[in-house]
Amino acid sequence: MELTAMEPRRHCKTALFFDGEYALSVDTETLLKAGWKLGQDISDEELHTLLQQSDAHRASEKALYLLEHRSHSKKELTDKIAHTVPRAAAEAAAQKMEDLGLIDDANFAQRYARELYRKGFALRRVRYELARKGINPQTAEQAALQNEPDVTAAIQKVLQKKYRTLADEKSHRRAAAALQRMGYEYTDIRTALKQYMTNEDEE
Repeated sequence: MELTAMEPRRHCKTALFFDGEYALSVDTETLLKAGWKLGQDISDEELHTLLQQSDAHRASEKALYLLEHRSHSKKELTDKIAHTVPRAAAEAAAQKMEDLGLIDDANFAQRYARELYRKGFALRRVRYELARKGINPQTAEQAALQNEPDVTAAIQKVLQKKYRTLADEKSHRRAAAALQRMGYEYTDIRTALKQYMTNEDEE
């Protein structure tokens, strides 16, 4: 195939035309490193190699961009990168970030568990959210249990922040439903609500 045209595209990509027909777009930096010239005869194997290198470069750039903004679990990072490049390239980029020490699921799990508990979520919900991030069960359980606060105190804190008073049955049910969505067990909710109502009466 003869490379007949190379046209710049958005997002640092270049469109390649072979024998007068558009073929595909690749990462411009990768193309420049390959040193291809107009009129050059390109084999299918060479094109395939360039495309793989392009995907790998774009995946790594996307990974670094995402990690500049906040930490990610390995699965979360892979899933986000895979929106723009093939899954294999996304997985390779995430593995590269892990090898470089830029992502660490164990550390991520600890930080994320603490963040979720600060928001008032319960152990069950924390386990669920860590699993959604792709943290393996053993690591997730360790992080969830190590950072779990006192359940009653945690519920009291949520009530004080979001429900200044539980003056009627409707507000009582609404608070209980919200706490269940946050992952708290019914028995813990009942105990905490009873104590909260008692404290309100005393005041």
